[in-house]
Amino acid sequence: MGMDDVRKDLRAAVAARQELGPEYEAEIIDGFLEKLDARDRHRNAGLLPERAPARRQPSRETDPGGLALAIVSIVAAIPITAIAADMMGKVGVLICWAGLVGINYARTMARRHS
Repeated sequence: MGMDDVRKDLRAAVAARQELGPEYEAEIIDGFLEKLDARDRHRNAGLLPERAPARRQPSRETDPGGLALAIVSIVAAIPITAIAADMMGKVGVLICWAGLVGINYARTMARRHS
């Protein structure tokens, strides 16, 4: 059972709790915990492969460059859009916005792979 399965089971338990009400809360929680215990027993018995810890992405607090790029992109988009619309019309606006989106997308992809 991977993390996706755990998330699905947790969501199902929460949905069951909402549907059935608080009188079944203890049973729902016990059932969910039993599934987690079974998962740990299988992993300890060698039936499930150990997963490498997920690589954490830098947070906005430690890497504020993404937010700064987004702000600069929006500020720059205003005059760029006006100039492109005046010179080339809708096609120019489309091209300039595609470029701005491409720059932000490239930054996001580079950040994920670093």
